[in-house]
Amino acid sequence: MLTGAGPRLVAAALSAVALAGCGSDESGSSGNGGSAGTNGAGGKSCTIDTSYNPPFDPQAVVATVDNPLFPLLPGTKLSLVGGEETIEIEVLTEKKQVLGVPATVVHDVVKVNGEIIEDTFDWFAQDKSGAVWYLGEDTKELSGGQVTSTHGSWEAGVDGAKPGYIIPPTPTVGLKFRQEYYACEAEDWAEVLDLNASATVPAGSFTGCLKTRDYTPLEPALNEEKYYCPGAGPVLVVDVTTQEKEELERIEKP
Repeated sequence: MLTGAGPRLVAAALSAVALAGCGSDESGSSGNGGSAGTNGAGGKSCTIDTSYNPPFDPQAVVATVDNPLFPLLPGTKLSLVGGEETIEIEVLTEKKQVLGVPATVVHDVVKVNGEIIEDTFDWFAQDKSGAVWYLGEDTKELSGGQVTSTHGSWEAGVDGAKPGYIIPPTPTVGLKFRQEYYACEAEDWAEVLDLNASATVPAGSFTGCLKTRDYTPLEPALNEEKYYCPGAGPVLVVDVTTQEKEELERIEKP
């Protein structure tokens, strides 16, 4: 779900942009290969990766998401800005049961000139290795206060949807991994570009950041670079094509 159409805190949000798009899979470390044709949203022919089998183990899930690169302490609030757009993010105290585990719920609201255009609840979990998993989202696009679309919503374990990594267990430069998988609707990937990147944004200067390139075969032209920094999480998003930025303006911790 790349920013621009879906969960903002997570590095995967292209699903809503792609909506009923179709695409082919590409190989990566998360394991995929086999595929089968099917009709996706809108009746279009899409390619399904039948071999993707993420190593998600409910028994290995820990109580809190505290990876330094993606800390989700309940009560934390973040604000990102980019042009006329603002993204307000809050880590909630409530949990949602997904795949048999109590997932941490993050609420993010996107506004343009003060008007809400997107309202999303994202679900995350962390395992004993420190890896952070993305388990799904409930997203709504709005216009004039009315819901216009819920495309891009998905839940791991429902209708064939599977989880993916936000932060993999052992990031290495060049590693490619799925962030989510709901065939023909949500197929975001990330590639690790740097393990010690730096970023300066209105909220401050950060070092030791994980830098990724986020992309999806559903919309090949859409690419973003994201910076996940210790103690803060995602602080900077850069559109590779336009160089437009979303920057962390403020972070409040309980």
